[in-house]
Amino acid sequence: MAIAATISLSLPLQTRRFSVAGAAPFRSTPSLHFDCLLSNLSLKNPSFRVSASSMSIGTPDKISTTSFLDRRESGFVHFVKYHGLGNDFILVDNRDSTEPRITPEQAVKLCDRNFGVGADGVIFAMPGTNGTDYTMRIFNSDGSEPEMCGNGVRCFARFIAELENLHGKQSFTVYTGAGLIVPEIQDDGKVKVDMGEPILKASDVPTKLRANKDQSVVKSDLNVDGVIWNVTCVSMGNPHCVTFGTKGSQNLTVDELNLAAVGSKFEHHEMFPARTNTEFVEVFSRSHLKMRVWERGAGATLACGTGACAVVVAAVLEGRAGRSCTVDLPGGPLEIEWREEDNHVYMTGPAEVVFYGSVPL
Repeated sequence: MAIAATISLSLPLQTRRFSVAGAAPFRSTPSLHFDCLLSNLSLKNPSFRVSASSMSIGTPDKISTTSFLDRRESGFVHFVKYHGLGNDFILVDNRDSTEPRITPEQAVKLCDRNFGVGADGVIFAMPGTNGTDYTMRIFNSDGSEPEMCGNGVRCFARFIAELENLHGKQSFTVYTGAGLIVPEIQDDGKVKVDMGEPILKASDVPTKLRANKDQSVVKSDLNVDGVIWNVTCVSMGNPHCVTFGTKGSQNLTVDELNLAAVGSKFEHHEMFPARTNTEFVEVFSRSHLKMRVWERGAGATLACGTGACAVVVAAVLEGRAGRSCTVDLPGGPLEIEWREEDNHVYMTGPAEVVFYGSVPL
């Protein structure tokens, strides 16, 4: 599958040499010059072709991003790339069909950071299911399909607001493989998401580890290549294994962890029949945690929303933290609250546009 045609970068206005196809202002990335990016693409990635003849050049105040997303050329998929704290996704408008416009195999190629667009996954905005406003489906960078993604659902919410031309505080219902999710766009642009109730029953996470606390696995021993880790297992609609360190050790220092060496061993451990996401957590205080994550199907990522939710649940169950915490991830902080009154977990964080693009399939 060739990658070509239009790329519309969101760059600070004062640094632009020219703009393409209606890029929106982007507040959090370093300044780039588009002509330099083209040169880098051609040098580093000969299969990634950008055709100058196909570009539509203009300024953001003259070209509508909505008109770009409304295009329907045969054989092309138009997308918007978003990120939530560096956890990045290709968002596709799929509201006219219940079948994804891109196959898992094509998603793998699109997510490739050397020969494709580059992303942790492809997210499809689809018609609602069972009375919901929308359905969200995701293909990971390895082609697998997870039940849900916390950072992804924040990006999804901002994408829907752009597609529907919604402004200000907005909320809607989203059907996912993990059930009903309700994101709410705040006045400051951040997205607060009701992630629902955590699933703690061992067989439903799922994990083969023996339940040791009311059908749950809390601070249980897990042997990983001869090293015993203390783990708590939580599902936020997708499985998580949370660890605060090895048995008998002091507080884990996550920056010193060789995540690439150990992460995959957790993911594919025989105790997790559906594989697992794994969070390694450092405790600063009862309201401040720091984590690194190895995501099932994506590997090490800069952020994981469901993982941050699982971390706070695990920290409460182990008596390490209160129910409202700031969780630092490599890409930035998320605010997580596990409310006692309704047992729901609430996540608040940003979602930002990176660029607009078109892909011939």
